[in-house]
Amino acid sequence: MVVLYNSHVPASRAIADHYAAMRHVPANQIFPFGLTTNEVMTRADFKEFLQTRLAADLVENGLWKFGKVTVGASTHQRGHSETGVVASKIRYAVLCWGMPLKIAETDTPPTDSGLNRNEASVDSELTWLPRLQNQVPLGGPLINYLYGCTNREELSPTNGLLLVARLDGPTPQIANLLVDKAMAAESNGLWGRAYFDARGLQPGDRYYAGDKWMLDGARVCLAKGFDVDTDTNAETYPASYPMSQIAFYAGWYAGDACGPFAQPTVEFMPGAFAYHLFSFSAATLRSSTDCWCGPLLAKGATCTMGCVYEPYLEFTPNIALFLALFCSGDTFGEAAWASQRGLSWQTTVIGDPLYRPFKNSPAVLHARLARENNPLIEWSWNQVINLDLIRGVPPVELESVVENLPATSNSAVLTEKLAILDEACGKPTSAIETWQRALTLKPTPQQRIRIRRTLAEKLVETGRIADAIQNWKQLIAESPAYPGLPIVQEKLRELEATVAVSHK
Repeated sequence: MVVLYNSHVPASRAIADHYAAMRHVPANQIFPFGLTTNEVMTRADFKEFLQTRLAADLVENGLWKFGKVTVGASTHQRGHSETGVVASKIRYAVLCWGMPLKIAETDTPPTDSGLNRNEASVDSELTWLPRLQNQVPLGGPLINYLYGCTNREELSPTNGLLLVARLDGPTPQIANLLVDKAMAAESNGLWGRAYFDARGLQPGDRYYAGDKWMLDGARVCLAKGFDVDTDTNAETYPASYPMSQIAFYAGWYAGDACGPFAQPTVEFMPGAFAYHLFSFSAATLRSSTDCWCGPLLAKGATCTMGCVYEPYLEFTPNIALFLALFCSGDTFGEAAWASQRGLSWQTTVIGDPLYRPFKNSPAVLHARLARENNPLIEWSWNQVINLDLIRGVPPVELESVVENLPATSNSAVLTEKLAILDEACGKPTSAIETWQRALTLKPTPQQRIRIRRTLAEKLVETGRIADAIQNWKQLIAESPAYPGLPIVQEKLRELEATVAVSHK
């Protein structure tokens, strides 16, 4: 790969040096560019001071060689010859904090097509750099002929695609940590829960494709053994939703980070991917409150994607395709660009493009975590149980397995899973006792709230109203900042009124 930084921004160079050291990038593959320190640059400056110069640097340093290439016929184009990269020693380009984010539109005659515009994400505009020596139209997106590609090696400059991503965010410190968090998850695995926020749209709705991506993405994570929560209400997840231990989040459609993601802390797991589909989700990355990408990174996500200008739905990332590729072993950069229908358009890709948390098989990773007594073994066991359930293993058999695992005795994650299995086996009393035991095993704050909410429902169902009242009171005492307290207090009043009536 090559690493690019803004020579006018000292922090940009520092991040480039850190990333190069972490990923062992040779010094002659780190390039400075004297660019504006603003997030937006002009088309003329992009072409003269970044696009053309980068291509020249790659050739001069022996990293690229241009020549005549034959482009085969496809459904999108006739077969023809053009100038392209015929030899490449790199596949990735990383832009460091301080590099411009987007290219402003130039004055063009008005058209009747919203797609016939030439503003773009810097990242996306650089992806087609291997085709620079050809006449490439700048009005609207270019077709990505590698969309949906499942052969990782084909995602290469010799096939017309440079995999571009950036280490960015609201602050240099946030950007600098993205590679550290990625490498930690590569070593220990990406664990946690997956959350998908669809809108409840029906086939035939003009925006149904977005909902289908979310629902299909949920199925991908479910098939990989993750605990998956899917919301199909028109509204986004409310602030009261206890979103714990997030490994994956994908949702739509709000202008700024909201709900659980607007709270002071968000429980992102190391290596977490978070994405919110919105036309201007990455209009700026310098804010920890505006849009989506900046806030998600500020709250702890390791990688994300977003749009800098209006992309139109079909040219946003196909999130289900991204997850299918990423969870099957593609790097973040490979999965990100293979899930894009268009290049020279609006998507920015934020995070270490080499990030590859699923490079090891689950069995190999499980064995290593067990051998090292790594606390994350609880999540690996959780995955094993989920996959067994998918394969049709009866809950009663898995209940016995989880109950006898040494890791369960001090794991809130596995004890919560055991409670769910108890309930599936028709043992409501045992399930309640197990959820109560999970509360003693240091669950995370959001996991504790989820268990308390579940317990209250189950206690009421079994007629234990006094215990349900005590449970709600404990939630209020334990979580005084919980945004759902008004709801809890209302439920508490209703139960207390029920008890008062029964005593008359």
